[in-house]
Amino acid sequence: MTANAKLHQELPSAETLIEVCEATWPPADVKRVGAWIIRDGQGGGKRVSAATENWPTTEADLPSAEKAMREIGQEPLFQIRAGDEHLDDMLEQHGYSKIDEVNIWVIPVGRLTHETPPPVSAFCIWPNLAVMQELWNRGDIGSERQAVMDRADCPKTGLLARTDDTPSGVGFVGISDDIAMVHALHVEESLRRMGTAQNLLRQAALWAEEQGAKYLSLIVTQGNQAANPLYANLGMHLVGHYHYRTKQA
Repeated sequence: MTANAKLHQELPSAETLIEVCEATWPPADVKRVGAWIIRDGQGGGKRVSAATENWPTTEADLPSAEKAMREIGQEPLFQIRAGDEHLDDMLEQHGYSKIDEVNIWVIPVGRLTHETPPPVSAFCIWPNLAVMQELWNRGDIGSERQAVMDRADCPKTGLLARTDDTPSGVGFVGISDDIAMVHALHVEESLRRMGTAQNLLRQAALWAEEQGAKYLSLIVTQGNQAANPLYANLGMHLVGHYHYRTKQA
């Protein structure tokens, strides 16, 4: 077995990383309704709003999930993970469309901390500054998603990048167990392809290492043609996928 193959075996699984994602980017409320786990995201995005199975479901279970989500002001939305093929097929038969297929990336933090960002190019800051909130707002990461960061009950920090002496990018990172998860990464469009995202990730890894974390992870849509090659070039490992199902109004 090659060293790379051995490392891949030792990496956290996609299932573990999805749990870390929820711990570091939590819904406002979670309840169990029959066979379902229902999340109240309060506008914080699909990750905190999608229902998942509590145990294998049948068509008879679907109306209770739809009703529970509508009662909290959310349109029915389901997250489909590995092993949920029966649910995926059932939802498709009921007119639910597949959306937002995502990749799950992870890397040992030491693979990123061997090279530090240039001086004054990236910072860890908490609580978030007004300039960070403005950058998120311009990246369509509004107050509802910023509220997710506030309620995350874990070691956490905000990330701020500077490029050409200008605030250029932001991110959020939280830790669960020994895994740091990066969320809400945004780089100003006019300052992209200048190493800003790489600087943010290396700064996140440095902070995570100081907190005792062993791995850095993030989740990104498969259609993000700028981010996925960057993560691969940094040596991150693609360990899994998931997607959502929703009905078009």
